[in-house]
Amino acid sequence: MTRRSTVQPDPRIAGDPESYPPQGPERVADTHGKARGRGGWSGGGGRWLVWTGRAVLWALIIVIVVNGVRAPFERFTQGDTVAGATPEPSDSGFPMTQAAAFANQFAAVYLNFDASNPQQRADRLKPFLPQGAQEQFGWNGYGRMSAGAFQFTGINVRDANNAVVTVTYQAGSRRGLLSVPIYYDGSKFVVSERPGLLPDSGPAGLPAVADPDRDSATETELRPQLEGFFKAYAAGDQVDLQRYVANGVTVEGFDGALTLAQLKDVVVPVGEGSTREVTAVVVWAVSSGSGTATPRTDDPVTQPAGLEQAYRLTVEKQGGKWFVEAVQGASRPVG
Repeated sequence: MTRRSTVQPDPRIAGDPESYPPQGPERVADTHGKARGRGGWSGGGGRWLVWTGRAVLWALIIVIVVNGVRAPFERFTQGDTVAGATPEPSDSGFPMTQAAAFANQFAAVYLNFDASNPQQRADRLKPFLPQGAQEQFGWNGYGRMSAGAFQFTGINVRDANNAVVTVTYQAGSRRGLLSVPIYYDGSKFVVSERPGLLPDSGPAGLPAVADPDRDSATETELRPQLEGFFKAYAAGDQVDLQRYVANGVTVEGFDGALTLAQLKDVVVPVGEGSTREVTAVVVWAVSSGSGTATPRTDDPVTQPAGLEQAYRLTVEKQGGKWFVEAVQGASRPVG
C-alpha cells in the first residue's frame, strides 16, 4: 500500500504564476520562465534600459549645472584678462576737460605778441612751459599778431600722460587751428613741445533753395499786427504784449534793450488753416550805451547800431484777428 507524502509542496514551485513574487530576494523569474539564483542580475525585461536612461539623464543634468555655474565665472575672469591685455580707453584717465582749458589759455598767450613789448609775452608764457624752454617759445621777437575767439575743438589722447589738444582761433579775417602737445604728470600740465598752426577748412558750401510761394494777402493782413508785436517785444511790456499774443501764452521781452527800427519783411508760405508758420525779418536798433542824451548824427559811434534779424513765428487766427502763439529764431527752408 502506498503511503501519501505528508510534505507540502512549495507553492513557489507549484507552477502557479500568480504565486511568483515580482522581484524576490531568492529567485526571480525572467520573461522566459527561467529562474535566476541569488546574486544573479535582476535587470530583467527593459529595466536595464530604464536605469541606463536615468544614468544618462543625471549625467546630462550635472553637465548643465556645472556649465551654468562655470560660464559666468569664466566670462567674468576672461573679461578682466582681456581688459588687462588691451589698450586703455581712449581717454586713458587723462583729464580732458582740464587739458582743454589749459590749452585754451596757452593759445591766448602764444598767438598774441607785439615787438614793442616782448617781455610781457615771455612772462605770461612761463606758467605753461617746461624748465629750460626758450622764453618766447619760437617767436623771434619781431612783428605783431592779435588773435581771439579761442575754443577747444578736439583732443587726441596718446596715453595717461600725453595728449594733443586742438584749439580754434581767429586772427583778423582768418580762422585757424593750433595743435598743442601737453604732458600731464598726475596733477599738473605743461606744454611738452612747440605747437603747430593748422589751416581751418573754411565754411561749408550752402546749396541754393528756391523761395516758397507766398500768400501775399495774409502777409498784408499780418504786417500791422506783427509790427505792434515786435515793438512790445522790444519794450518787454507784458500788458502791451497781451494785445498781440494768443490766449494763455506768455512771451518774455527785451525790457527796452532793443528798439524796433523796421519790420523789413513778412513771409507767409501758401497754405490753409487758422494756424500758420511765418517768417519775420526785423531791424533792431541797439543802443551804444554811451549815455549821450542826443547822439550826434554825424558820429557813427554814438548812433544806435542796426542788426537785421530773422524770426519764425507761429500765429493763430482768433475771432478774425491774428495772434502770436510762439516766437523763435528762424530756420532755413529745406529744399
